[in-house]
Order: sequence, then structure tokens, then C-alpha cells
Amino acid sequence: MSLLITGGTGYIGSHTVVELLNTNQDVVIVDNLANSSTKSLDRVEQITGKKATFIKADICDKEAMREVFKAHDISGVIHFAGLKAVGESTQIPLSYYHNNVSGTVVLLDVMNEFNVKNLVFSSSATVYGENNTSPLVETMPTSATNPYGQTKLMIEHILFDLAKSDPDWSIISLRYFNPIGAHASGLIGENPNGIPNNLLPFVSQVAVGRLKQLQVFGDDYDTIDGTGVRDYIHVVDLALAHLKAVAALPKLPGCTAINVGTGNGTSVLQIVNKFKEISKVDIPYQISPRRPGDIATVFAEAKLAHEVLGWQAERDLTDMISDTWRWQSENPNGFE
Repeated sequence: MSLLITGGTGYIGSHTVVELLNTNQDVVIVDNLANSSTKSLDRVEQITGKKATFIKADICDKEAMREVFKAHDISGVIHFAGLKAVGESTQIPLSYYHNNVSGTVVLLDVMNEFNVKNLVFSSSATVYGENNTSPLVETMPTSATNPYGQTKLMIEHILFDLAKSDPDWSIISLRYFNPIGAHASGLIGENPNGIPNNLLPFVSQVAVGRLKQLQVFGDDYDTIDGTGVRDYIHVVDLALAHLKAVAALPKLPGCTAINVGTGNGTSVLQIVNKFKEISKVDIPYQISPRRPGDIATVFAEAKLAHEVLGWQAERDLTDMISDTWRWQSENPNGFE
């Protein structure tokens, strides 16, 4: 039996594949390589000494997905595949709805056809919208402020409806907060195309000279230093949460949403200063106006993950930034 990993060559996907291979799980990866590279798979093999099966295919292509399920004895799916840049989603919303929502519906159709009804979905804390106060709890009302967030929320609605319609489904929707860091080997890490959308890749690319300076959006929030506060989680801790979720599926029928965060908030300038301390490199930055829709403070209530999955974050901010710097300094141009 194999686990199917959609989007398994990407940042979170590749780190999860490492942890799965380290536990001797048979892994089949499907990815269309729209925003990732098979070079990550070479690095995964270097780390683990094992090879995952890779199939280049698009989850929107139903016939291609059927062929995957025909060729492999799939026991469950971890679904990462999708477009993920908030800003870009406001510019090309149809691409986001097509890839993320339609692609997921195709995947679910094929899973249903082959009677594979165990799924871990890559969701996001963006589904809490901007009207809830941190710590964010799974029972809070959901909403979204951009097309990317809307796609995650729509998919969650689909998954809850599907699980209600058929009691054989076991689905866990992991609501990520802010994944950062890299594998301790320095061989894999976040490798965004173009200008990074997330804070830490931007900081680390400034540190290696690829970018001139960091833009800090807003320094007048009601926070410790005026900059936005977020719940940063090490990508390896996040990967391990997926393994715990897969293990929990057989005893957890229905659809369950679970936060994956540390439960602690860190400001933008705290990240910048910690990065400077660890890397011994200056990080020039410019204060810019707040971005529309940005919230002052976002962090998780992380108890449910511990209660249901037996999982909690183990790596601290020093680990997150040290591993990021190791990855970026040893691979200044990513996988190129």
C-alpha cells in the first residue's frame, strides 16, 4: 500500500516526503511542477537514501489521476497541490479557483471511484478571516479576505459536505499557520519562484544579496514593536503533523479541522533581529504602509492537535531561523 502525495515536490510536500520515507512508507508523488522542481526529489533521496515514485501529472486531469490509482495500490492521500500566493490570487483568481477547487474536486472524484477515502488536506489559517481574535480556535466562524483564502475555505466546505454524505470518509484538514525553516541537512528548504511572498525567504534572500532590502508593511500595529505578529512553525514539525494525521485517520471518521501552530506569536522585527543575530549579516529594511486586509496579531490555539493527534511543535525560533540560514547560505540560488 502507498500514500499518494499531491504537490510532493514543493516546500512542505518535500519535507513531508522525507519524514514518510524515514518511516519506511511507500510514497507516490503527483506534481505538475508549476511552482516546484524535481531537483527537490534528488535532495530527498540524498537525505533518506530512499526514492519516492514520481509521476508528473496535474490533479485537474481526471484521466491522468485515474491512471495513478490504477497503477498503484493507494491507501490514502495527503493533498498539498495548489497555487498559494495571496497577492497573485487577487490578480488571477480564476487560475486559483480552477487549480485549487476544481483540482480538489477531480481528486476526490477519483478517490471515491477507487474507494480510497482517507485524506489529509493542506488548509490554512487564512480561513479564520479577519474578524476573529487570537488565539484562533477551530470552532470559530470562518471567512476569507482573498481568492487564495476563499479556495481553502471552499475546499473545507466540500470536505465537510462529502464526509456528511458518506460515513466511510476520514478527512483531517490541517490549518497551517506560518511554516518557516528548512531540513537540518541544509539540502531542502523553501525555494520560491520570483520575489518571495513570505517573510523568511525574503529576509534570507536579502541576507545572501539576492534582494536589496526587506519591506516591512506597517509599524503602527498594537503589538510589541508595532509590526505584525504571526505564529511561525518549523516546516519539519509541520511535516510530522501530517504523519500523525495519517495515523489518526482510521480512528477519526468524518471531517476534522485541526490547527497546526505553536500557539505563540512573533513579530516581523523580532524575526529580522533574530535572523541578524544568527547569520551575523545585516538585514536592511524599509517601513511601508500597511497592506489592506493584514491583521495585527494571528496565532493558534494548538491544543486540539495535541489531544487528537498526539502532536505538538518541538522546534523553537532559533531552530527555525538557523535551519533557514543554513539552507539559504549553502544554496543561495535555491535548487539552481
